[in-house]
This record gives sequence, structure tokens and C-alpha cells, in this order.
Amino acid sequence: MTNDQTKRDGKDRKFDLAERTAKFGEEIVRFSKQVPLTVVTTPLVSQLVRAGTSIGANYCEANDAYSKKDFLLKIGLCKKESRETMYWLRMTVAAFPDLKETARKHWDEAHQLNLIFATILNKGRAGE
Repeated sequence: MTNDQTKRDGKDRKFDLAERTAKFGEEIVRFSKQVPLTVVTTPLVSQLVRAGTSIGANYCEANDAYSKKDFLLKIGLCKKESRETMYWLRMTVAAFPDLKETARKHWDEAHQLNLIFATILNKGRAGE
């Protein structure tokens, strides 16, 4: 990211989790378009897109939660969907190994998001 991208409206966009999860969803959509659709890959791609784009959607819902309990529930869904995205990336590569290098980059980001949501969840539960 350039300085113009990281600083917009006085906010540090590099650590904006809503933006990060949205960009991740966009990357998953773009990646999924690269997968040749076959009887095997079609359901894998469908699941991958659902899981990869659900992370950001659930994070948006968490930010609009009406209680701490609701917030933690939505963050738990973000964690679950990021883990599921890692799984579907692995299965997609098993079906189409030519995309392994690109998939690894997305797997790493899904893993980082999973760790972030796990930390938020653990800290939130500790404060209950």
C-alpha cells in the first residue's frame, strides 16, 4: 500500500479490518475466476466464494452488534469462515494444482485473519 492508500480521511487504512476483509473477499472472487470449472471444482469454488466473502460480511455485522454477546458471536463467525476459507483453498489446489502459488498467498491471509479474530474473541471472552 502506498501512503495515499494507507492514509485516507486521516485514518490508517493499513489496519482497518473492515477494509482488509473486504479486499480479501474481492481477492477470493478474482482467484475463483481463475479456476477452470469442472464437475469437481464447481462446488469447491462455490464454497470458497461463500466462505471468503462471508468474513467481511460477518465483520460488518459485528461492528453493528447490539450487545457484547452479539459482537462476540459475529466475531466467532468471522473466525469460523476464515478457517473454512483455508480449507476450501486447500481443496481447490488439490483439484487444480496449477494455482498452488496464488492460493498460498490467500491461505496465508485467511490464516492471519483467523488469528486476528481468535485474539479478538479471546480478549472479549476474558472481559466477560
